[in-house]
Amino acid sequence: MKRERLEFLLERAPYTRRFARYVGRRCASETIKDVAKELLLGWDAVKELDKQYMREQLERAGKPNPRIIGIDEISVHEGHDYRIVVSDLERQRPIWFGGKDRKEVSMDEFYAFLGPKKAKKIRLAVMDMWPAFYNSTRKHAPQAAILYDKFHIIRHLGDALDEVRKHEYGRLSGKHRKFV
Repeated sequence: MKRERLEFLLERAPYTRRFARYVGRRCASETIKDVAKELLLGWDAVKELDKQYMREQLERAGKPNPRIIGIDEISVHEGHDYRIVVSDLERQRPIWFGGKDRKEVSMDEFYAFLGPKKAKKIRLAVMDMWPAFYNSTRKHAPQAAILYDKFHIIRHLGDALDEVRKHEYGRLSGKHRKFV
């Protein structure tokens, strides 16, 4: 018996490519649970279609070639479980999400993914003052200028001002303390 291959059907799947893309697009704006309930599908089936859709989007976008990157971490679960997010700031889209934590080794994974040729094209890296981000960027993209985000700079300036204020308060006595 001969089977004809139909392009609009996925290999051994009970749904069409068009339906799979539809589910993936819906998952971008709704929870997997809500999409599954509305389309009368199992949560696991929707999750698989969503992952498949995301893989296709990554393949279609190709490997990034950023000149300006933003590096930050997000908390994945309660506590101190972090992942690193690297974004192409010119295209305004994330290009890498990974690592097991926010250590330098995890940041090195991004540069391994990008490759040395493309890392050399990075001109600017915007990041917080986390040493692992700085060290990895200096190691893999030494030509890139580093710009710290303003929130961390303001916080450090505020901390420094508090230290000076405490020191001066301890140094002074009586009526002079009210000016500190």
